[in-house]
Amino acid sequence: MVFRKNFASDPIVDDIGEIGQMDLDALKNLVRRCLETPNDELTCDECLAQVDRYAELTLAGLSADEAMPRVAQHLASCPDCRREFTALLVALQTL
Repeated sequence: MVFRKNFASDPIVDDIGEIGQMDLDALKNLVRRCLETPNDELTCDECLAQVDRYAELTLAGLSADEAMPRVAQHLASCPDCRREFTALLVALQTL
C-alpha cells in the first residue's frame, strides 16, 4: 500500500470523525481497498517519473491507458498525482 502525505480529499479520511474513530463501513472500505491493492502498484515518485510520457501520449491522441496501464491506475486512485498530471497537460497544451 502506498501512503500519501495529503489525505484531505480521500473518502476514507472523510469517514473518520475524530482521530482514532472510524465507523464500521469506513473500516470495511479501508480493508477492501487494502486487499484490492495490486502488489505492482506504482508509488507517487514512480508515477511522476513517467507522467510526462503519459501526457505526451494523451496529447498525441494515442491510448496512454493501454500503453501505460500502471500509470493510468495510479492516476485514477491518487488525487495528488492526478493534479500534477492535469497541470502538466495544461502546460503542454499552451506550448
